[in-house]
Amino acid sequence: MRRRHHFHIDHDGHSVSATVQTGHTAVVEVLVDGKETGYATTHHDHPVTVHVELPTDPPTQVTVRATPGPGVPRCILETPSTEPHIMSPRPY
Repeated sequence: MRRRHHFHIDHDGHSVSATVQTGHTAVVEVLVDGKETGYATTHHDHPVTVHVELPTDPPTQVTVRATPGPGVPRCILETPSTEPHIMSPRPY
């Protein structure tokens, strides 16, 4: 059965959102400031990493690491200069 899980974090003045759709093939979509900037798939509960850019000057490379399972999915924002940040789940 497929389910959608939403995550969000604000970082350096930018909105980073992730949607994890679970199922046989998990799908991860990443939006930065409301625009889709990254997409990845993985099988079952295998973790997946999505590389995206924040539109700063110069652009900042960040990574969203999604773990679809087991259990409730999790997303972490990894940046080059700080500790990883846990992305908050959203109920919608």
